[in-house]
Amino acid sequence: MFRKRCVRKDMADVNVYTAKRLNDMAVSLGGLARAFSDDIDGGQKLTREDGLAALQAASSMVCGGCGRCNIYSDSEKEDSYYLYYLLRTFEQNGALDYEDMPKLFQETCRYQDEYIAYLNRSLGKATMNLSWKNRFLESRDAVIVQFRELAVILEEFSHQMEDAVDITASKEEALRRYFRHRRMAIDNLLVLQYGDEQREAFITVKTTNGRCVTSREAADLVSAAMGGNWCVARDSKNIITRQPGTVRFVEEGKYQMFYGAARIPKEGEEVSGDNFTFKQSVPNQIIMSLSDGMGTGPVAAEESRHVIELTEQLMETGFSARAALKMVNTVLLLAGTEQHPATLDLCCIDLHTGVLEAMKLGAAATFVIGEDGVELLEAGDVPVGALNPIEPVLLSKKLWDDDRIVMVSDGVLDALPGEDKEQVMREFLETMPIRNPQDMAERILSFARSFSPVSRDDMTVLTAGIWERK
Repeated sequence: MFRKRCVRKDMADVNVYTAKRLNDMAVSLGGLARAFSDDIDGGQKLTREDGLAALQAASSMVCGGCGRCNIYSDSEKEDSYYLYYLLRTFEQNGALDYEDMPKLFQETCRYQDEYIAYLNRSLGKATMNLSWKNRFLESRDAVIVQFRELAVILEEFSHQMEDAVDITASKEEALRRYFRHRRMAIDNLLVLQYGDEQREAFITVKTTNGRCVTSREAADLVSAAMGGNWCVARDSKNIITRQPGTVRFVEEGKYQMFYGAARIPKEGEEVSGDNFTFKQSVPNQIIMSLSDGMGTGPVAAEESRHVIELTEQLMETGFSARAALKMVNTVLLLAGTEQHPATLDLCCIDLHTGVLEAMKLGAAATFVIGEDGVELLEAGDVPVGALNPIEPVLLSKKLWDDDRIVMVSDGVLDALPGEDKEQVMREFLETMPIRNPQDMAERILSFARSFSPVSRDDMTVLTAGIWERK
């Protein structure tokens, strides 16, 4: 027993040390992000210096000793309006022509075509350099976002480890007894309870009769010994053998969710340009996401699939929903002109608290059906990959037992009659029989198609219901 207490104390000491190290890393990453932010100033337009350099290059190549029009010398003056006009005109039209030049130049210059050609060439080079500079700054901003978010993740995790309470002593006897009855011996265990009262257990266990037991069966024993509903962590081993191995168990949340989906591609297309996902990313968190690729067909489907997969990967790593959306937007923006923007509708549901957090980039409204009627969650009209920088808007809603969530792509709402299409959908949902999520998804899609028998756009409906565990 003394040895076991020493082992638990050593593990607690390791937690304290690890938490401190993680916090130090978070501070370092935050410092790197600030250093990047303060290092370079961004620019979006051609500057006065760019214009003067272009005029000087054109004058040296064409004018020689001629000083009839004095374009360059006049533009050097601080209050030169023409230089500002020249730069903005070039940015707007992509080139300067005869009518954009000063009247004195038009009347006296003998090499007008050559001068304008050199001027356009020089301004074109300056524009290309500016484009590459801005692209570099966008890449730098992506790195800054990564550093900042990683710093936040590490800091939050370090605080979580510091706040964890070791409750092993109060649960050890019951756990050993339940496992012993199933011919399993616990070599070591650690049970932690966090600030939100969520618990997890690390159990080093082996079978004593030479047979194998699934970790899922062991999770049932943990539930019986400790109360609540427990499951095996996704990153843990699935089989317990006679060789000792550590299995991580996590307590399931107060709520559980099920979903349904229904969709149809645009008339004449074989595949839908919409993609969606419903999955558990981290313990006790469900991700619902719906992406509508611009256009229809395989290209739109590939773009929306890419958006969904990137978002999933980032959130599984530990990025917050806001950080994940910002990162996805930056990645798509840097992908270049071949990348088509796509909408993204993201809902994260905490199964421990029942709190829904929704974030949208160009997506249609989300409908929450509860005892008080139907509530709309909507924000923003910019698709991902179309604008940078972008700051997603966070929408939060507490869900209760038997509440339903409805997410739709633009094609569904566009098929509805009237100007206020969200209101039409709200009225339908208020009168629709509330059944299982799959039945709801099919009914909603049928309702939208009743107004548009020929699908003019991809239509996707994603529904979910939340229930308290009994």
